[in-house]
Amino acid sequence: MVDSPNMADLLETDDPGFQHVLSCVFGIQNHESRTYLVLLDHPGSTVAELAEVLDRDRSNVNRSLTTLMEKGLANRQRRLLDPGGYVYQYTATPLPEAKGLLHDALDTWVETVHERIDDFGPDSTV
Repeated sequence: MVDSPNMADLLETDDPGFQHVLSCVFGIQNHESRTYLVLLDHPGSTVAELAEVLDRDRSNVNRSLTTLMEKGLANRQRRLLDPGGYVYQYTATPLPEAKGLLHDALDTWVETVHERIDDFGPDSTV
């Protein structure tokens, strides 16, 4: 089952919540947007810590984090452990910056739609 909302879903929703907007605009799945929101409240978390909070498998959380990093919604830092080795800690992109990314992505989409409308005419292809 795919739970990745798209722009059409957003346009058809009368009162979308922030998580729904996040999923639609960035083309991410609902569990990925949920991971972002949880990460906002748990900065510096490891995959294992997030998996426990989200009640999800670590491999799934790791994939969600990879997607969030690709979209610019999360960052990863390596922390050295005293007995040796390291662990990755993840932090959400601050909410004001994420909102800016959302606005930019949505503005780009709207501009493209306006261009398609303006370019349409008798010589256009459907």
